[in-house]
Amino acid sequence: MLLAMALIAGSPMVAPGPDLPLVVLDPGHGGRDPGAIGVGGVPEKTLTLAAARAIRDALLASRRVRVAMTREDDRFVSLEQRTERARRMGAALFLSLHCDGATDAKASGGTIYTLSEVASDKEAARLAARENRADLLPGVDLRAAGADVASLLIDLAQRRTMEVSARYADLLEREAGVAMRLHPRPRRMAALAVLKAPDVPSVLFELGYVSNPQDLRFLGSAAGRAQLAASVRRATEIFLATRGPRR
Repeated sequence: MLLAMALIAGSPMVAPGPDLPLVVLDPGHGGRDPGAIGVGGVPEKTLTLAAARAIRDALLASRRVRVAMTREDDRFVSLEQRTERARRMGAALFLSLHCDGATDAKASGGTIYTLSEVASDKEAARLAARENRADLLPGVDLRAAGADVASLLIDLAQRRTMEVSARYADLLEREAGVAMRLHPRPRRMAALAVLKAPDVPSVLFELGYVSNPQDLRFLGSAAGRAQLAASVRRATEIFLATRGPRR
């Protein structure tokens, strides 16, 4: 049965049920930003979009989630727009999809990133310094709070979000590790812009190296993307089924 399509905050969203949790998929790069260029000239932006579409279809097939994508075609979307759309839509999970590139063609495997604690501290301070703080945390108006109090509340919320993000990253590592090749050190932390939402669990998944022929063949094939999508679906279903109280 065809699923109804809705348009929310500029992002196409497939909505099988309004009460189901929302997963926002973020295909990296797009438009004037091709990302890394792979073997044979294949751009990262093409691979991430194809992977996101496969994951979207796998998630929707479960009929347990709604799915939105930050882009559904070859267009440029700023990093800030990507995370803000997820926050405005009340996403239960934000999964950003990228590919690595290296001068060493032997470098291979997927890596999974969550936000580092140092980045969390700096981001909390930056957000607390904003003039309009009314919408930084759901259900909390920080406009009357001093910068120190606001920074503390944001930091507490963000650290809770980091814990939840890490739990999803653990599940993703476990499930994806069965379906595809992961880097020998697959779990990492970094100050990546798309991971800094204080109230949305966020993970960035580098799907492999476009500079590695084997990784590229996997990501470029429908069969490879189907395996990837199935693993993300399993990790996501377990994550959402076992999460704590909703936002």
